[in-house]
Amino acid sequence: MALQFLGQDPLSPNGGSPTFWLDTETGDILAQGYTSIAHATLAEIGSIPEGEAIIRFPQRMIQFLPAVPE
Repeated sequence: MALQFLGQDPLSPNGGSPTFWLDTETGDILAQGYTSIAHATLAEIGSIPEGEAIIRFPQRMIQFLPAVPE
């Protein structure tokens, strides 16, 4: 797997997350972000399968995501 750095939230304190990478072999997007989601939000989402997480990132991060090829 070869990861290409896409971008990091410029307003994140201490240069931390959220961050996006692109897996150049599969085209998958990898995201590092905050998993501390409010209980009310989790209640609205419902059950989350084992091994999965809801990751929150600011709208301003969308600029780092590549366009989907047609």
